Amino acid sequence: MESTKESLYFIQGIEGYDPQLGKLVSMMNYARHTLLESVENLTVEELDFHMDEKSNSIGMLLYHIGSLEKAFQIMTFEDRDLTDDEWEDLSLGIVLGGDAKGKIKGHSLDYYVDRLSEIRALTLTTFSTLQDSWLDNVNPYGWDYPANNYFKWFHVFEDELNHRGQIRMIAKRL
Repeated sequence: MESTKESLYFIQGIEGYDPQLGKLVSMMNYARHTLLESVENLTVEELDFHMDEKSNSIGMLLYHIGSLEKAFQIMTFEDRDLTDDEWEDLSLGIVLGGDAKGKIKGHSLDYYVDRLSEIRALTLTTFSTLQDSWLDNVNPYGWDYPANNYFKWFHVFEDELNHRGQIRMIAKRL
């Protein structure tokens, strides 16, 4: 259920989804398209480049984007918080703390793109089974304040766009 290049520039419903979910997918498709354009043809060395000792690499940011989406799949599709084991699995990519620099490196662009695609495929498949009313569901998982699923999924691609900006800045320094 991929968008064509021409349809990326229209926020619109997409066949196979309820109207609002389709519009959400439309926005997510654009965000992903521009992210992938930003990293096209980068080498392992470029993906692992750090501007300084405090910075994340492009590879780390790509890994983060996938980890965050996976966490939101659990929180919203399963209507629950992450288990300790799930947090253990995803926290490296979500937090991007000290361990991440040493562990998220040495991967090709295909590794990151395949990971992002696999995670997104579950999102799109699940969205196609839901009704727009699901977007209004509110649960407290992972938030200090109540938030509905629409906001949570807006946050997923808003975070992706934010990190795309960082990725573009890092890529200019290569």
